Amino acid sequence: MTVSKKTSIALWVVQGLLALVFLFTGSMKLILPVATLTQQLPGLGLFVRFIGVAEVCGALGLILPGLLHTRTYLTPLAGACLVILMSGATAATLVVGHGAVLPALGPFVLGILAGVVAVGRAKPILKDMLA
Repeated sequence: MTVSKKTSIALWVVQGLLALVFLFTGSMKLILPVATLTQQLPGLGLFVRFIGVAEVCGALGLILPGLLHTRTYLTPLAGACLVILMSGATAATLVVGHGAVLPALGPFVLGILAGVVAVGRAKPILKDMLA
């Protein structure tokens, strides 16, 4: 089962934009000094580094399987993992911001877009498996 051409193009656009965002944010978490990363939440330096690694891996997982035409099941898996990551980021932003909704919209929207990619890329794989 194949995805329509328009849907595939739309998914590739979303995947590309998400990959750029997560490559940027993840690499910043890996490059910046720990002291800078932990100004708001002291003592979480290693955790922030771990999140950076997860974001970079998620970005690569959104793009590389489709480009290389191998193990394409990793793309919806990467999308699903990024949804989990952004759910935590949304919750943490709400807690740190004392319930301020506007700052939490960024990770919330990124999570929704990652979910769209996860579902959009998983549908053909699941249909082929069930057929």
